Amino acid sequence: MSESRPLRVAIVGAGPAGIYASDLLMKSGQEVHIDLFERMPAPFGLIRYGVAPDHPRIKGIVNSLHNVMSKPNLRFLGNVDIGGEISVGELKKFYDAIIFSTGAVADRDLTIPGQDLEGSHGAAEFVGFYDGNPEFERNWDLSAEKVAVIGVGNVGLDVARILAKTGDELLVTEIPDNVYASLKENKAKEVHVFGRRGPAQAKFTPLELKELDHSPTIEVVVNPEDIDYDAASEQARRDSKSQDLVCQTLEQYAMRDPKGAPHKLFIHFFESPVEILGENGKVVGLKTERMQLDGDGGVVGTGEFNIWDVQAVYRAVGYRSDAIKDVPFDANKAVIPNDGGHVINPDTGDKVPGLYATGWIKRGPVGLIGNTKSDAKETTEMLLADWAAGELEPTDTPQLEAVIDFLKAKNIAYTTWDGWHRLDTAERELGAPEGRERKKIVEWDDMVSHARHDA
Repeated sequence: MSESRPLRVAIVGAGPAGIYASDLLMKSGQEVHIDLFERMPAPFGLIRYGVAPDHPRIKGIVNSLHNVMSKPNLRFLGNVDIGGEISVGELKKFYDAIIFSTGAVADRDLTIPGQDLEGSHGAAEFVGFYDGNPEFERNWDLSAEKVAVIGVGNVGLDVARILAKTGDELLVTEIPDNVYASLKENKAKEVHVFGRRGPAQAKFTPLELKELDHSPTIEVVVNPEDIDYDAASEQARRDSKSQDLVCQTLEQYAMRDPKGAPHKLFIHFFESPVEILGENGKVVGLKTERMQLDGDGGVVGTGEFNIWDVQAVYRAVGYRSDAIKDVPFDANKAVIPNDGGHVINPDTGDKVPGLYATGWIKRGPVGLIGNTKSDAKETTEMLLADWAAGELEPTDTPQLEAVIDFLKAKNIAYTTWDGWHRLDTAERELGAPEGRERKKIVEWDDMVSHARHDA
């Protein structure tokens, strides 16, 4: 610990988890200066590239994140690949501590036959496409008239809703032109969402489930036979108002008269996918086993199988974090091994000095955006305690310009917070002629160019 200068912290990953950690450090009473690194040219992570474009209410979180990012003792350094063009060892030379908050953007595998057929997609791939992530596809084949979505969480719901809406409904959002071009050719008339357990185990949030029916083009259909609860399911409803609201909404969908909307969105429970069926290398169907409750909130197979006529399958069974070179990684759990904050060497069980983790890379991709706040609190408290106890090795190069000189010497075209404002202005100007709040710039080089035009 040094009394003569601020604590110097690098945070790797400028999504909500990294920004919340920054905020807590700056509010701690400890004098601190933070550099927030991000591999993408723009900040905000999941908020920019993981939230469906027709959910501006959730994107409003950006306003509070903006307030944190604007603080003078926080510096944004984007378009910098830590673990790639800059090693963790090189980065550590400039900081007393590093927090990893790199999130999760890859798809978890669904280990059933047929996963690799043409027309079988990971939900994260589709989310990356419609959110204009520069690392994902620019065009998407939406010729399937009947589509399956596997997974009853909010990501599955987002994917199903985007597939069931028309391109023109989504044109008022920030989607780029290439996304609209694909969506306006969407042929989907039926979207089938599958969950292996029952309504009381669904991972939807109540508001998202209710809003599903607000589109005039979507009719939500739930089979009354799928509304079933055992003792553990009833207890789950009593224990959680949110879960009870989900069940109530599903019951309302199951009981009501049809409203006659052109696109049908079916939510199926107690159907466990066992195989994606194919012909000539392409998806032609989905095989599921009918399940039943076991009395404890779990399910067992009935031995009865159903074949669903679909031409595309979207696997929304969870995100997966990627490893960072030279940082311990648990490949099975897809997280950095940790004790709640400290990075742990899995071979010895010892703390790795000066390295910390928060967010999904710490605990896996579960919970809502707000859950990352408590996550960050736990991690930052550990870091601050270590600094106070003199357990961190102070950097010899704490000067703010030292890392900037290093980036320049490496010829890295890093972007800044001022650069984000330039990119933000450019996107808003693109959207203005069409009466839209913004239109996303998709190409990586174009984003960097707008952010650095006066560099």
